[in-house]
Amino acid sequence: MAQALDIAAVESRLGQVPGWSFGDGKLSTELTFADFSEAFGFMARVALVAEKMNHHPDWSNSWNTVSIAITSHDAGGVTDQCFEFAGKVNSLLA
Repeated sequence: MAQALDIAAVESRLGQVPGWSFGDGKLSTELTFADFSEAFGFMARVALVAEKMNHHPDWSNSWNTVSIAITSHDAGGVTDQCFEFAGKVNSLLA
């Protein structure tokens, strides 16, 4: 099982995932798209990444905005896999 990173380790790695922040034990981001279709299409691509990694975010969509929060419930906090997931999300934006 993956191990949760301590707060100092999480905060020191935030620069690796631009646009993400740390709070309440989760990595999170909020993304704005041109419209609902673009936001929902992005969510579909993220869902494929989540399934492949077996690491599923807490997220929501409101018209053109997608909010994503990621943590490992099994490990009880943010893990290396959470950072990998956030990096893959950022790659989808590129």
